[in-house]
Parts: sequence; structure tokens; C-alpha cells
Amino acid sequence: MTSAETSMSAAHNASAAPSEPGRLDAWTGTIVFLAFAAAYFCSALVRAITATLSPVLTQEFSLHARDLGLLAGGYFLGFAATQLPLGTWLDRHGPKRVILSFLSIAVLGCLAFSLATSFAWLLAARVLVGMGVSACLMAPLTGYRRWFEPATVLRANSWMLMTGSLGMLASTLPVQWLMPVTGWRPLFWILAAMIVLSMAAIAWVAPVWKTGHAAGPAGEAEESGYAPIWRSRYFRKMTPMAFFNYGGLVAVQTLWAGPWMVKVAGYTPLEAATGLFYINATMLLTFWSWGMVNPWLSRQGWSADRLITWGVPLSIAVLAFNIAAGASTGWLGWALFCMGCSVMGLAQPAVGMAFKPSLAGRALSAYNLMIFAGVFVVQWGIGLLIDVFAALGLGTLASFQAAMGVLLCCCIASYGYFLSVRADNSVEPENP
Repeated sequence: MTSAETSMSAAHNASAAPSEPGRLDAWTGTIVFLAFAAAYFCSALVRAITATLSPVLTQEFSLHARDLGLLAGGYFLGFAATQLPLGTWLDRHGPKRVILSFLSIAVLGCLAFSLATSFAWLLAARVLVGMGVSACLMAPLTGYRRWFEPATVLRANSWMLMTGSLGMLASTLPVQWLMPVTGWRPLFWILAAMIVLSMAAIAWVAPVWKTGHAAGPAGEAEESGYAPIWRSRYFRKMTPMAFFNYGGLVAVQTLWAGPWMVKVAGYTPLEAATGLFYINATMLLTFWSWGMVNPWLSRQGWSADRLITWGVPLSIAVLAFNIAAGASTGWLGWALFCMGCSVMGLAQPAVGMAFKPSLAGRALSAYNLMIFAGVFVVQWGIGLLIDVFAALGLGTLASFQAAMGVLLCCCIASYGYFLSVRADNSVEPENP
């Protein structure tokens, strides 16, 4: 985040005198941002929709908690499976070409999900959707690394996450209201159409990737693949918290907050959908706020590492309180947990800035792989643990508490590792 200490005035002056080749003026940058944000909105909506649909899918397909966790996690399994090749393709071919190819797969996945007649079919379609939308954040972040000034990259990253929260918001009450009218299957036809529209916008406005810029300096051949990424001590420092802390945030926000509210806190499905709406509205405002204050914080010397060091313990404390409160923990407790975890959103641009622009796609995708592999493991793991503890004779409340307790221990251990490693995000892609 050290490079992010560039003042915001530099970002505003970019349109008058771009400091580097490929930088976009303010107007063009805004239009490009909106086009990519539309695709990320769709990605987040389809990611989180299983939390709202969980009661109807559980009833129609007779799902256990482990099945529900696997179904929701299947999205992240498909997502994680593409991250390593995705990073290489982004650096080589650029965001526009890559994201359009991937979104075509997402359209097919949505249509397949709407036609599912078995759990296996649902899961396969869900994995396909995850693969298809896996470029929706990494593609624009790779482009922003070259198109925007450093301080603007921080703001754009936070506001992309805000757009994701808006998509998750749309997956709650709006979906709950539409289901009696359309049923859950036509919802995925609508999603497929929305993705097609976002593809058209990106095809129209996104810059063409200049091969000369992507190629980087002489000697780039020595940096092919992911070796410089894995060697980075800073990257390794950030990965455990990406897996458990960030992964835990997404797992709770996109799935387990819903079942907790229904099965532990006693909410009705409509009340749970309303609670998810409030959680995602809270996250929308949180990421909007991060986007507003990030440039100022950078100028005051608050790097990503410093903010994460102070912010993560708050999320751990809230998670511990939520577990202890049990049935008294409703949407507000999980909203506060997600707000505390939101500081981890700063880690993505920090990791991207730790490497040269020619490595940004691979660095961001490798880090994203850690996040979404974590989401898959945590999301499915919580479901498995709930079933295991129930089989051992624990009640519903105790089973949920014990499963979340395992997540709490993993988050604490990851934070301890983060504190133990001395490394910053200076641009040193070949750290020993």
C-alpha cells in the first residue's frame, strides 16, 4: 500500500496529463468502471442467491446441511479452479478478452441451473457458474492496476466490493418477493439475460489490452508462471487470513447467516431474507465508506497492513460474541461480524501493488484463489461439522456454535501468523 500514498489530486489530474501509458482520463475511467461493475453485480447476485433460496431448495431436493454447504461452495470450487490459468491469461490477453470468454460460460451455467432435476445437476451447474464469473473481479482489478492512479485503484477496489454488496442485496428481499411470482427457476433466466447485457457493455467500452504494455520489460520471460508470486514473503503472509478470515466472511455472508437466523434464532424465511437484506445493505455502506476514506487514510500513513492489524481483532471478537450469544444472535450480530471483516478487502489491492504491473493479473488471481478455496472449505466445512456434531448428540444450537467455534480458532491462528511475518508490499516480486 506504500505506493497508494499518492495524493488524490494526482488521480484527478490524470485526465489532463496521464503519468503512465495506458492511464485513462476521468470520464473514460468512470464508464469503464461502470461496465465492469455491472458484471460484478451479477456475479455477486448469483453467488449469494443460494442463501435466500436455501429453504425452497432444501425442501424440493431434500438437502441436508452438508448438501447445502456443498451446493453453495460449488460456486467457489469452480471459481477457485480457474484462478491460476486466469491470472496468466489476464496478463497475456487483457481483461476485456478474458472476461467476455468467461461470462459466456456463466450464461450457460445459469440456464443449466434453472433446468436442474437433481442435486448432482444443481451442483454441476453451480460449479459452471462459478467458473464463468471467476474473472468478474480479477479482470477489472488487473486493468485498474494499469489504467488508474494508485490512490484511485484503492477507491475502485472498495467500490467494486460495494457493487458486489449491492448484488448480494438484490439476492435477498427482491428475490424473496419475486419467487411467488416467477418461481426460482425463471430467476436464473433473468440472471442469464443480465449477464449478457453486461457483456455487451464491456465489449463496447473496455480498452483493448496493449500487448507491448503487458509484455513488460526485457527479461519478462524469466517471470513466466507463478514462481515470483509464491516466492513473495508478503504474499505468503497474507494467504492464511485470505483463506480463513476473508473466506469466513464470504461463507457467512453468502450462506450461513441465513440458516443460523432460521434454525438457531428462529426467524421465518421472510424474516431471514430481510435480515440478509440488512446485512448486505450494511456491507454496501461499509465498502462505500472504505472507498471514500482510503485515499485520506493513505496520506495519513495508514497502510493496508496497519488497518488489517487493528481491524481483524474486532471481527474475531464479534465472532466470539455471536457464538456465545447463540439464539440471541440475529442479523445485527452477523452484520457487525461482516463489517469487522471488511478490512480484509484492503488486502487485494495491497497484494496487487506488491508486484510489477506485468505480474498483477497472476498476483491478484493467486490471492483470489486462496480466498475462494477458503470460502469453499469453510462453507462446506461448517455444514459438515454441523452434521457431525448433531450426529454426536448435540442439539441444533450447540452444533452451530461448535462449527462456528472451529472457524473462530482458525481465524485466530491465521491472524497470529500474519503478525509473525515481517514483510511489506514494496514492489519486490522475487523476495526470498
